[in-house]
Amino acid sequence: MKKPWVDQESCISCGLCIATCPGVFRFNDAGKSECHDPAGAPEQDIQAAIDGCPVQCIIWEND
Repeated sequence: MKKPWVDQESCISCGLCIATCPGVFRFNDAGKSECHDPAGAPEQDIQAAIDGCPVQCIIWEND
C-alpha cells in the first residue's frame, strides 16, 4: 500500500495539504505538515494535495 509522506525539512507550513485533505494531513508540534491518517481521504484527493504543494514536499511512499 502506498501512503503520502511529507519531507518536513522542505515543508513551508502553508497548510494547503491540510485544507485539501484534513483527514490525512495535520500540523505537528513543530508546525510542519505530517500524514496522520493515510486512509483519511480517497487517493485522488491526496494526489490533489500532493500536486498542489507549492514546494513539492509530499510524495507517495510504498509501505
